Amino acid sequence: MRKFFKNSLLFILLVILLAYPLDLIISHSLKKSNYASGEYNTWNDIYNGKINSEIVIYGSSRALRHIDPNLLKNKLGFSAYNLGIDGHNFWMEYLRHITLLKYNKKPKYIIMSIDIWSLQKRTKLYNAEQFLPYMLLNKDIINYTSSYNGFISLDYYLPLIRYVGNKKAVVQSIENSIFFPKTKSKRKKGYQGFDFVWNNDLSNAKQKMKHYEGKLDIDLIKLFDKFLLECKEKDIKVILVYTPEYFEGQKFVKNRKEVITLFENFSEKHKIPFLDYSNNEICTKKEYFYNASHLNKTGAELFTNMLINDLKERDIIISPN
Repeated sequence: MRKFFKNSLLFILLVILLAYPLDLIISHSLKKSNYASGEYNTWNDIYNGKINSEIVIYGSSRALRHIDPNLLKNKLGFSAYNLGIDGHNFWMEYLRHITLLKYNKKPKYIIMSIDIWSLQKRTKLYNAEQFLPYMLLNKDIINYTSSYNGFISLDYYLPLIRYVGNKKAVVQSIENSIFFPKTKSKRKKGYQGFDFVWNNDLSNAKQKMKHYEGKLDIDLIKLFDKFLLECKEKDIKVILVYTPEYFEGQKFVKNRKEVITLFENFSEKHKIPFLDYSNNEICTKKEYFYNASHLNKTGAELFTNMLINDLKERDIIISPN
């Protein structure tokens, strides 16, 4: 019996030892693809120390699609990168922040795109596939994703386990390994504008409910406050920006004023700028949006130029040009 257990243990150890290099091969190939909505390109740049920008943009999909870092660089004279993460709130934005500082030079400025969802915590780990190539034994990813419904504990600690339920990711990795496709990133310095026309998201939402009321998360509020304190200690200037939302969508959110007031209080407490574009004329023009929350590419370019002018005129960012 003792011999049986010894042989079984040796077999298990052998399987684990073989699983690690196979895990590395799958992950290495997968992260070169546009799988997971193109998030790998941004994560790769973070982990490979390729950001190193003087201006970084944080936020959700509204940051990702509203603020063009290439325009910021051209008109402000500072290198810039957009770290907006689709479908997530500040919990995951903070994960990107601490990972950025670990592998890259600290930025001079953080343009923090905030909105009604920034301080709400969702239950499901949206687009969980984006973490697959990086999450094995990664303490930061474990700390900031394990509270969601997405992965089980073994996924973080044992090789290949997390790929068992992600066959599409494995297939994508194999295709990359065999065909060596020249995958072109959909993003430029993290930014991705969409040439979409107005859709029915808002009208569909109104049919389901009279109003939307977001539930603010106490832990997220505390984390955001901690983040602002940390940036002050590191001499990183944070600029809060509420990018445009279509005016009818603003009316649909019942507690919108409460959220805006919260960010105004953060601005006052930490003595940082807060640029709120909620009442800007662009918010009344449907042709610049593809839904109530997101500008299309034309609207994003218009807004980015507007933001640049405001940053210059208010001496928030003093251009070296």
